[in-house]
Amino acid sequence: MAGQSVERRDALRMLAIASAAGAFPGFSRWAFALAPPQQPRPARYQPRFFTPAEYATLERLTDLIVPSDGTPGAKEAGVSEFIDFMVAADPSLQYPFRFGLAWLDAHSRGLYDAAFHELAESRQTAILEPLAYAGRRQPGQEDGRAFFRLLRDYTVMGFYTTRIGFEELDVPGLRTYSDSPACPHADDPEHRRLRA
Repeated sequence: MAGQSVERRDALRMLAIASAAGAFPGFSRWAFALAPPQQPRPARYQPRFFTPAEYATLERLTDLIVPSDGTPGAKEAGVSEFIDFMVAADPSLQYPFRFGLAWLDAHSRGLYDAAFHELAESRQTAILEPLAYAGRRQPGQEDGRAFFRLLRDYTVMGFYTTRIGFEELDVPGLRTYSDSPACPHADDPEHRRLRA
């Protein structure tokens, strides 16, 4: 469900925000990729802002956006913990997230007579696709699209600032080498051709 790219300035903002969040000791799974190892973590994350039902929906949504399909996804990275922490810390996010989750549940109940997190994955996906993809948009779902865009941005931020996300991106800083890799410019050891 991702399919959209993150601008460079947004990526830098995400790293700054995530590094500040990395100091919070209450995360059970989420950890900033570049932070030193922490003390023991709690066995279970206790949401700071969302109700248990909202948090269950949030966790399901993040898992649908970055699924565990052969590699760890948002659930394993603890992205819902990160989002809950960020929303609790930023009052300007609280209404959009709470309203968006309520909109999604109301929409889900209108279509299938059940809360979003209670639906089968096929129905959840059917609800999200018109919100995620411009070619499938339906009139009257502007609030849902705005919420999904916000949720997707925070899911991407939460996932790609963890070690799991950095490994997915194959960030060279996480690699360890038994020997230092050789310079790829063996024919130009002084790098004169690179200075143009």
